[in-house]
Amino acid sequence: MSIYTKNGDKGTTNLVHTKNVSKADDRIQLEGTIDELSCHIGVLKTMIRDGDTIRFLEKIQENLTRIDAGVADPYNREYKINDDKTELLEEEIDRLTGLFHMPKESSLPGACRLSAEIDVTWAVARRAERDLAAVSVKFGSDTGSKKYMNRLADYLYVLARYEEAEAAGQKTGTSKLVETDASSENTELHASGTEKVAGGSVSVDTKVENSLISGTSDSVDEAVIQAVLRRMGMQNKITLDGAKKLIGKIEQEALRRGKKAVIAVCGPEGNPIAVHVMDGAFLVSFDVALKKAYTSVAVKMSTMELSKLAQPGGTFYGVDKMDGGKIVIFGGGVPLKSGDTIIGGLGISGGTGEEDHSLAEYALSVLPEIL
Repeated sequence: MSIYTKNGDKGTTNLVHTKNVSKADDRIQLEGTIDELSCHIGVLKTMIRDGDTIRFLEKIQENLTRIDAGVADPYNREYKINDDKTELLEEEIDRLTGLFHMPKESSLPGACRLSAEIDVTWAVARRAERDLAAVSVKFGSDTGSKKYMNRLADYLYVLARYEEAEAAGQKTGTSKLVETDASSENTELHASGTEKVAGGSVSVDTKVENSLISGTSDSVDEAVIQAVLRRMGMQNKITLDGAKKLIGKIEQEALRRGKKAVIAVCGPEGNPIAVHVMDGAFLVSFDVALKKAYTSVAVKMSTMELSKLAQPGGTFYGVDKMDGGKIVIFGGGVPLKSGDTIIGGLGISGGTGEEDHSLAEYALSVLPEIL
């Protein structure tokens, strides 16, 4: 099927109930602005690391798609925006403003790259709201959509200020990353990256850096190291909590596909962290899933990729006979990475090698939300 139809070559297009509408029509302009706004939000999703915020932005995109559809088909009640969607925006605005000191005066865009990008998105949202108002005057529009667009601009403005505060280390609602027991040298790690110790303070980032370079961590608590690495957007090992969250997402996707599998997660050294057996999974899949996870970190590649290299004449031919039979060469195992660092391995067993590998690739796509 060709992507071009030539139907709009004369500068007209169609709405659901109206044919040959000029592309200069206010309704078409509004649809274009909404598309532009959703694209800007897509850019934000690539820049923001917080999984909850990314999912919230995705819900906004879904609502914008609904509003867009309502412009083309204004009599369809499925495209109306209910007040509960606007209330969710208000709740998120209230939550964010409780985490930092909201400036009383308007801020000039550009305090940091992310906030500047959000401000651009905010400006497009305000334009979309104005375009919607123009359409409402001439053709009428959904009242709920107008409320939602107005509150969306407010949310984006607050989100930009929040990101500025976070970049400047001025958040107040989540000031502590890690707090150790008071009897343990009365130590606290704050979001500023300073470890407060009785009698003085020292930069935790410096201590962690020295510890990582020297290969020792006796002088720095492991939880402190992990907290700093997470704040720096890094991680050197997937945690049990992270493994459980990842397994939960994989299980939901497996159920959607009608698959029953065993899902195993190991650390970067190959030791198991968590194994989950779905109802109805094959007994043999337990051992196979563990081996797939181990193999992925042992050879630092997916077991699907390894299977191609392990064919007769290949670089890794015979590798499955090594390491006491712990190496497997069929799909379903992938290394888990944070940046370029392998933080663990994932093994899935329950279907064909291709089916298991497809589930593993899905897991890699949702891994950033968990980290």
